[in-house]
Amino acid sequence: MNPSLTLTVAFTAGVLSFLSPCVLPLIPSYATFVTGMSLEELTERSGRAHRAVLVHGGLFILGFSLVFMMLGASATALGGLLRMYGDWVGRIGGVILLFFGAYLLGVFKIGAFGREARVHLADKPMGYAGSLVVGIAFGAGWTPCIGPVLGGILTLAATQGSIGQGVGLLAAYSAGLAVPFIVATLLLDRFIGGFARMRRVIPWVNRISGAILVALGLLLISGSFTTLSGLLARWTPSFLLDRI
Repeated sequence: MNPSLTLTVAFTAGVLSFLSPCVLPLIPSYATFVTGMSLEELTERSGRAHRAVLVHGGLFILGFSLVFMMLGASATALGGLLRMYGDWVGRIGGVILLFFGAYLLGVFKIGAFGREARVHLADKPMGYAGSLVVGIAFGAGWTPCIGPVLGGILTLAATQGSIGQGVGLLAAYSAGLAVPFIVATLLLDRFIGGFARMRRVIPWVNRISGAILVALGLLLISGSFTTLSGLLARWTPSFLLDRI
């Protein structure tokens, strides 16, 4: 598979997870909790606020990224054990992607995915280690809520050729969550001001995610994903391929 294609899909999935109804509305709460600063202090955009966002926010991101990358390594290792059945792994993975995609499109409902099975921390542990712990708790506890999209990326990770590729895929997914989180927290006043206008768009995020997963599922089932990757690799400039 073309690494640039799968990494782009994973990053996009991370952005869509950030925009999901169970993550986006809680960004101000997580920003204040992770940094230990009030909403007023963060919206002032002072040098102190920016440092807190970058340092504590970075550790928070590192925490959930570690969880997701460990899941990616596990998924790829499992796929590797079944490598002799590579064609069937791809087809079964495609069916799983169709299942997750249909759920996000609203074809059926699953109660477990609708719950926010979070790890609640009454008080954040002190210091930098506390921000890391909160990130790990976020990664472990929010999995049911972002489960369909994350499950789709883990299914894709199971079809990768090496554990390194699977970890890279989940690193790209984590980056898709991380980049908008940092930007939204640094510009929290604008984020809060624009959130009311974004509410009408949020339901479409799940539908777009579902459509992407259904398309990926069909490509895997039909064996066309590899063909598509080959075509994209042919059109990709050589100087970019050398860096992938």
